Amino acid sequence: MLGITDLWAYLLGTVLIILAPGPNSLFVLTTAATRGRRAGFAAAGGVFFGDLALMLAAVLGVASLMKAHPVAFDAVRYLGAGYLLWIGIRALLASNTPKDAQITTTKGDPKHAFRSALGISLINVKAILFFMAFFPQFVDPHYPHVWQSFAALGVIVQLVSMVYLSTLILAGSALSRRFSGVVWLKTLLNKLIGTLFVSFGLRLALD
Repeated sequence: MLGITDLWAYLLGTVLIILAPGPNSLFVLTTAATRGRRAGFAAAGGVFFGDLALMLAAVLGVASLMKAHPVAFDAVRYLGAGYLLWIGIRALLASNTPKDAQITTTKGDPKHAFRSALGISLINVKAILFFMAFFPQFVDPHYPHVWQSFAALGVIVQLVSMVYLSTLILAGSALSRRFSGVVWLKTLLNKLIGTLFVSFGLRLALD
């Protein structure tokens, strides 16, 4: 159908890959939990457009170029590692003083959440490898309209991602409302998220 060689295998693989914890889903969840539902959906929008850009890059052959020139891939990898480390360190250093509360208000702006999520998505090596290695395997090269195959695969992955991220946002915003007055819990959450992002960055730099 539409030049897709094995639709059900692709759908299963896509679901499993998206459900695997990563920087994108973690950022969307914590944004919804600490900044609210509106900021969470803005972050999900950033992930959506970041993945769309990576899909277009795969279709245009940028993925093949990065595979042929490992230095280019390493450059993206180290850039991503540095960005994740920066986010993690900022979360670790955050506190709940009045000054930080003012900064938090700024970060709660949906535009800020969108930009941050877009940046994380564009340098997310998990997503890059998905579109570079997994994505093209299900396209029949003899199909006369290959662009339709890529478009159909892209719609599927975006729909699955949308459902998953929406679930995380609703869960995160519910937790935010329930524990809105517990200051120590927000501090603990910041430390936990900071530690996870630092570990993502170090693992990405060292692997």
